[in-house]
Amino acid sequence: MGHMDETTTPETSEVTDVLTTPEEWRRFLERYDERYMKSEASDQELVDLLDEDQLDLLEEDGRLEQWLGEAPAREEELAAAEERLGVRFPPSLRGFFLASNGWKRVKGWVDLVQPCGEVAWMRDSEAGPGLIEIYGEDPDNDDYVQLFRRSVEVAAGEDLWLLDPTDAGPDGEWAAYLFTPKYGDLQEFSSFSELFHDGYEDMEDDE
Repeated sequence: MGHMDETTTPETSEVTDVLTTPEEWRRFLERYDERYMKSEASDQELVDLLDEDQLDLLEEDGRLEQWLGEAPAREEELAAAEERLGVRFPPSLRGFFLASNGWKRVKGWVDLVQPCGEVAWMRDSEAGPGLIEIYGEDPDNDDYVQLFRRSVEVAAGEDLWLLDPTDAGPDGEWAAYLFTPKYGDLQEFSSFSELFHDGYEDMEDDE
């Protein structure tokens, strides 16, 4: 099991601006979805999500115009989620929810980014308590356990996306982490936006 001093900061192929507005997120998510359809989606996913004309367009390397994300969250939904958790979400996460309240097609071993109403403290999430217990058995993992206890889990699956509200930058963005329980690997990012961009760039690399 890894220790916190082994946390890695991934190398990025380009410097990307933090996405904070719903408009910026919508443009990015359209590109992300198109990239996902071309490089990651299974045949069954494509059949479930696209009609015959869209499948032909994708096959011809054309541009998908249809929005495949979720409906935007309403401000009152965001406010209710923030009140429930006792925090105000960082700008990039707020902008994301106001563009798409959740996301089902994520690069890697994350099943979905939760809608704002289902975002939870990791200590209260489905996987969190068990991971806290396992890591808590080794005193060397105390930094991991403390991070898990104070983090918000925004995406789940075999891997998890975590945001640490106690580690905020001058722009209000929280430190973000991709945690891979299978390997005990923790990658740190400067924001939720950068975490999402990392997956997009990975898909470019796979082509």
